[in-house]
Parts: sequence; structure tokens; C-alpha cells
Amino acid sequence: MSRQDGGTPAAPEPHDGAAGAAPGTRRGRPRSEGVERAVFDAVVLLLGEGLPLAELSIERIARTAGVGKATIYRRWAGKEELFVDLLRSLEAPDPVLSGASVRDDLVVLLESLRERGVAKRTSGLLHNVFAQMQLYPKLWNVYHLTVIEPRRRLGLDTVRRGMERGEIRADLDVEFVNDLLTGPLLLRTVLRPGASLEPGLAERVVDTVLEGLRPRG
Repeated sequence: MSRQDGGTPAAPEPHDGAAGAAPGTRRGRPRSEGVERAVFDAVVLLLGEGLPLAELSIERIARTAGVGKATIYRRWAGKEELFVDLLRSLEAPDPVLSGASVRDDLVVLLESLRERGVAKRTSGLLHNVFAQMQLYPKLWNVYHLTVIEPRRRLGLDTVRRGMERGEIRADLDVEFVNDLLTGPLLLRTVLRPGASLEPGLAERVVDTVLEGLRPRG
């Protein structure tokens, strides 16, 4: 894939400064936050106008954002990586767990999942992007590995901690327990999009599941 700028003037682009970066500096950050925002806004604008992901080229994104293609390629290897970073920027950050109580940490994790489900229902952009993204296996795999999998590991680590502390039966499979906890939220978000995601649902799920998983006397 060509990394040429397609005739863009050689004058430095605003906020970029990559050419003068000191060795070892992480390219594009923090000096490029304005450029990154412009690129993200351009993608959102184009998707909002109904442009399918398949037609959303780097060249078109660059033209809409008012930057050169080389500026985009200095930050992302391609369209897939750009889309994943955009989706990450649209979502709430990963929840911070206190570690003081396994029950409370599980509630925080499930509440984060509930809020994401609500956001996808209420945001036409998110709903549109996720619906299209699942048609592109490569893009979906990148998103799964960089966004979904780290959050799943948070849940698995929390369940293990609960087993070590004696709050959850240690003879159970960790992934199975995590599925029991996240399953109701995913069911209502994916398979039953009209089902309620009311406040307090995370607490109800955690308390109900933990009641059945407590170590036997």
C-alpha cells in the first residue's frame, strides 16, 4: 500500500510535527491530538452521512479531515486500526477496580457492560458502525483482540480473585463462572435488544450468581 501523500503540499501540517520528533518519542502523541480528533470527526461525519465502511477510504478520510494521507499513515497502519481506535474513543474507558471486594468489582464490571449496551442502543452512530463492522471479519477480529479481550480478562482475573479469597467455589471453571455473570447482560444487549437494561441490573445479576456459587459449608 502506497504511503505517498497524493500531491499534498510539502508544508508541515498543523499539530503534526512528526519530522522533528526526538528519538524514542511515541509518534503522534501528545502533539497530534488535534489531528487525531480531526480524523475521528471526519470518519464520524462520513459514516453519519451514510457512507458504508467498504467505501470509507483513507484518501477520503484525509480529504474530509483536511490532512494528508501520510499524516494518517503515521498513526495507523490502515483503515482497520483507525476504526478500532475510533470505537475505543467513543466508548467509556475500562472500569477501574478497587480490589477491595470481589463482589463490588464484579458489579463495576457488569455496570460498565450495561452502560455500553445502553450507549449502543441510544447512539445511531455506534449501532450503525457495530452492525457494519461485524460484516468485516478482519476488522471485527482486531476490535475483539484489542478491546473486548482485555475487558474479558478483567472479568476472569476478578473471578479468580474471588476463588482465592473463598468468595466463589474454587472447583468451578473460571471461564464458565465469568460467562454466568456476563451472559444476562450480553443476552439483553445482543439477542434481546428490546429487553430492559435498567439501573441496578448489574447488582441483581452479581448477587444472584454469587449466591449460587458460594463455597459449600
